[in-house]
Amino acid sequence: MKNPAKTLIAALILSSACALAQQISDRAQPAPTSIAIRNARIVTVSGASIDKGTIVLRNGLIEAVGANVTVPTDALVIDGDGLTVYPGLVDGLSTWGLGSAGAATTGGGGRGGGRGAAATPAAGAAPAAAPSRGPEDRPQTTSWIKAADEIQPADRRLELARNAGFTTAVVFPERGIFAGQGSVINLAGDKASDMILVPSVGQYISLSRGGGGGGGGGGGGGFPGSLMGVIAYIRQIYIDADYYTMLKTAYEKNPLGMKRPEYDRALEGVIESKRILLPANRWVEVERMVNFAAELKQPAVLYGMREGFDARSTDHLKGGKTPVLVSLKWPEAARDQNPDDTETLRTLETRVKAPSTPAELKKAGIKFALYTDGLDQARDIQRAVKKAMENGLSREDAIRALTLSPAEIYGVSDRLGSLDKGKIANLVVTRGDLFEDRTRVEMVFIDGVKHTPAPEAAGRGGAAAAETPQDLRR
Repeated sequence: MKNPAKTLIAALILSSACALAQQISDRAQPAPTSIAIRNARIVTVSGASIDKGTIVLRNGLIEAVGANVTVPTDALVIDGDGLTVYPGLVDGLSTWGLGSAGAATTGGGGRGGGRGAAATPAAGAAPAAAPSRGPEDRPQTTSWIKAADEIQPADRRLELARNAGFTTAVVFPERGIFAGQGSVINLAGDKASDMILVPSVGQYISLSRGGGGGGGGGGGGGFPGSLMGVIAYIRQIYIDADYYTMLKTAYEKNPLGMKRPEYDRALEGVIESKRILLPANRWVEVERMVNFAAELKQPAVLYGMREGFDARSTDHLKGGKTPVLVSLKWPEAARDQNPDDTETLRTLETRVKAPSTPAELKKAGIKFALYTDGLDQARDIQRAVKKAMENGLSREDAIRALTLSPAEIYGVSDRLGSLDKGKIANLVVTRGDLFEDRTRVEMVFIDGVKHTPAPEAAGRGGAAAAETPQDLRR
């Protein structure tokens, strides 16, 4: 008669041996070097949509896309039946990934280091600077700061953005007059350097000393103390930058007998910037900023555009080369507003018509993109885009305004914004049409790495875990 104890021990040993053998076998099998999503609807944005096609990703890039693509033998195959593949969404003006650093660039900063660099989240707010006496003190200027140097991969908003279908953002520090240089980043990576696509794409400029939008200046003591003073200061900075460049060029050509120019990091940051972002909400601000950019001889992008629906706004932009970024934070009544307060007709009109701005810009042939403007939750972003669609913007144009158009505005459409061979493998896979209430974000690929929202978070914001090649094989 067999000993039950010995039989149990033998079974356990055999089970452990089988499990170990399976682990060894798993490790021995090469991880897939490519991923293929087949039999899916593919919205390329740059061309016609493909009703039933295949897209192949390899080494973080799109290797092939089309209706008759052969699936590589080494590819992990994802069944795309019932799924739609879009380019990853791009936020054209954001602070995602900056944590509190996006609003912590305070103080001045001029020649040779100046006063008050940007405060880091660990350091808290920078100490208050002495009142500025004039442009030479470089008030509210941190133009040398690059968003790329402030990226925090642990920023919770990155997960929320991915769950809404965003894979990329153009992020800017947003506090001060010359707040700093924006960077194009992917919204996932083990470390900050993995996320950076382009470290510097433009300079964020505000007309408010406190930063963060259009409208009047002022705030705090010293120069500049008004909107006119802020504009005069910006103008003077560019005059100084031209003179600074002239001196540097002359010194580099023949330094003998010439005093070397004093290093000015504020001007260096301004000169390095490829374009400037200027605030404009009302039609008169659109006119003012278009003319101001021409005066400064700088490529410009206008942001805000709350009253872009006004024919006077489109008239100033029509036929020009100035693209615009339209905020998705549509104006609405304050929640704690006194019901007895009387609102102006203009306020009511803006609230009703603002969501029609994208459609009006499209009709006028003006290049535009949408940006989230502080909306972090997937549901809030979806509602805002749908509101634009309900006011005349087609779904195709809405998708373009959040993919290829921002990529074109920032000069990165050769690598982002559409599903084309050779571009970065950033895509969002949905069950249902993008921006519809019942649509679910099934998966997001960033640099070819798959991220899957948690079931309760898909399409509503929440944690999304990256899947390694080993995870994908399972």
